[in-house]
Amino acid sequence: MDADIDRILWTASEISDRVSSLASEINRDFKEKGCDLVVVGVATGAFMFLADLVRAIEIPVAVDFVRVESYGSGTESNGMPRISSDLKVDVSGKHVIVVEDIVDTGNTLSCLISYLKSKGACSVSVCTFLDKPARRRVHFELVGEGKIYRGFECPDYFVVGYGMDFAELYRNLPYVGVLKPEMHT
Repeated sequence: MDADIDRILWTASEISDRVSSLASEINRDFKEKGCDLVVVGVATGAFMFLADLVRAIEIPVAVDFVRVESYGSGTESNGMPRISSDLKVDVSGKHVIVVEDIVDTGNTLSCLISYLKSKGACSVSVCTFLDKPARRRVHFELVGEGKIYRGFECPDYFVVGYGMDFAELYRNLPYVGVLKPEMHT
């Protein structure tokens, strides 16, 4: 698999350091609130990031996953996200942190924030491992005292590793790398 990678953007060590820093911010921000906190991972790309993040969170936290589909068989979003697997945890009256692997267009996140608001979440924050602002098409509004936690700002490359895939491959790479164009075009 390493031969399919053009270059590494973030090493396992850099990722670990940044995840610890994000967890520290969350600990600080939510410890003072003394509230019920639910972390909602957007499956399946965020599973590694979510696992590492919640292990470093020192306050009580419930964890759930939601599946939001916006990709067909290619590498471009169809722009029409839909929730295909719902939450099991009741988020009504709770503070929610949506954990994403990557935010690019903002379509999926906008849909998910609206959905969580409709479920009664008192605040919705976002913790994204990678942020690709160059691809943003939709501005999303956070709920309540929501906040955005960003891991790394990602250039507009097709990246894989640390849970992110192409055709369900490369998720198990311990780093984030740029997939060679011939592998995905």
